[in-house]
Amino acid sequence: MSISVVIPVFNGETTIGETINSICNQTFQDIEIIIINDGSTDKTLEIINKIADSRIKVFSYPNAGLSASRNRGISQAQGEYISFIDADDLWTTDKLELQWQALQKNPQAAVAYSWTNYIDESSQFLKSGRKIKANGDVFSKLLVINFLENGSNPLIDRKALEKVGGFDESLPAAEDIDMWLRLAANYEFICVEKAQILYRISTSSMSANLRRQENACLRVTERAFSYPKAENLQHLKKQSLSQLYQYLTYKAIEAPPKQRQTLTAAYFFWSWINNNPVALKNKRVIIVVLKIFFPRLFQRLNQLRKAATKNAKTICCGFVLISQSLF
Repeated sequence: MSISVVIPVFNGETTIGETINSICNQTFQDIEIIIINDGSTDKTLEIINKIADSRIKVFSYPNAGLSASRNRGISQAQGEYISFIDADDLWTTDKLELQWQALQKNPQAAVAYSWTNYIDESSQFLKSGRKIKANGDVFSKLLVINFLENGSNPLIDRKALEKVGGFDESLPAAEDIDMWLRLAANYEFICVEKAQILYRISTSSMSANLRRQENACLRVTERAFSYPKAENLQHLKKQSLSQLYQYLTYKAIEAPPKQRQTLTAAYFFWSWINNNPVALKNKRVIIVVLKIFFPRLFQRLNQLRKAATKNAKTICCGFVLISQSLF
């Protein structure tokens, strides 16, 4: 068995079928699909059992959370390489094949990662993720920015996972970047320069407890900067914190209006700027300030912008029609 794909799922009836199909349809076929049912109480198991594929193995446990489920998947895996995918995300059909090929061509690397696109609840494209290429020793770059972006991304050499240990089950969030940092402190990475992970954004995920996420990320950051490999990288800490609080600020202002927490967003914004005052020179910061402190004004300005764009298109079409009639 070459690759074990681990899918943790808790009450994932709305998306688990599509996620499993995106794995079954991989062009790389020498895989096993390990589904860790984390105490689901909906129709998740019923949906899984209807999918006829001998490569699927289902293990049910009492609910213990994402990290515990991933660790349970590792303990059941037989593959030389292991990849994880959350129960609402998708992969392009060539994801495993290209990552596996990258590791074969670069035997010094233990982790292959790809780029991410974001999709909505209906699996429609929303936006592109970061397209950061980082090969070899990526530890210093990963200290500053999580260019893997999510837990559904890398393909990892099983031996490397066993050496660095499992996912930290004490972390309520950020357990994936904690794992990537531990791997990067010991092994080289290789980038597949293609968007192959389709990460789903839902309204429920936007309302997650951001202060809890902040605390977990700060724990991971402090731990990473305490590694011997980070001894000469302490100057990157403010940059790392700036990136963290920039991410949290955007998460806060992207939440639906009824779930938006102005004070929390303002605190994240202050922490972002406090760690990187130069960011104030960026024109995009003005938009952030409007969204946080003057949401109604921002909404009105956005409506006027869209109306102006629509009117401009109408005028252009009118000129085209007039010119066609004249000539």
